[in-house]
Amino acid sequence: MSEEENKDERTSRSMDHIVDSGSIITGDGKHLIQCMTIIGQIEGHTVLPSQNKTTKYEHVIPQLVAIDEDREIDGLLIMLNTVGGDVEAGLALAELIAGMKKPTVSIVLGGGHSIGVPLAVAAKHSFIVPSATMTLHPVRMNGLTLGVPQTLDYFERMQNRITKFVTGHSKISADRLTELSMNTQELVLDIGSVLEGMDAVREGLIDSLGSLSDAVDCLYGMIDERKKKEKRKTSEPQKASRGKQSK
Repeated sequence: MSEEENKDERTSRSMDHIVDSGSIITGDGKHLIQCMTIIGQIEGHTVLPSQNKTTKYEHVIPQLVAIDEDREIDGLLIMLNTVGGDVEAGLALAELIAGMKKPTVSIVLGGGHSIGVPLAVAAKHSFIVPSATMTLHPVRMNGLTLGVPQTLDYFERMQNRITKFVTGHSKISADRLTELSMNTQELVLDIGSVLEGMDAVREGLIDSLGSLSDAVDCLYGMIDERKKKEKRKTSEPQKASRGKQSK
């Protein structure tokens, strides 16, 4: 097979991978990174209508495990444009991203609303473009709701889980996050706040304001730093063994 045919085959496989999973492996020759998209609505235990754009958490979970265990992939770039969705599914993905060994960078494009907020801050460094927005609001529930004290207690505990995760992976305080989520002066048909790109950074929710190139450069820098640390760890035992032999 000629070099041109090999190139065409690789391109075809890459396109199939984008269509199947919404992700692609790319890099600059020196580093190999996985680009993953989280778009539309986060689908949880209930299948959403076919006309909805969704991110299925059962598809993303094995991808995250495979990325973290693949020795060839150096880092993960997460691109978000999501309206939110299932709380437990979103938190499950956020916890997995936060627990990855490899460098991770997220960038919010368009919007990172509702449960998209924990997903955005889960990466080791987060970016947002100037035109993007993030909506903070309390937990909601669709379907049958019982008007009993236990229901309110359940809502409160779920909200606390989200608050602890977000504040644990960003610079915003719990009091400020609650204040923004309970704001009644901004949204006409809802309670909460909408933060534009610079506001999200100013509040400490997102680390940096930037573009795709800024996010990629940051990820490459984190990969370089990780490789340096790994190189130092492997060289230290060798130096110690040489020192013992010389004695």
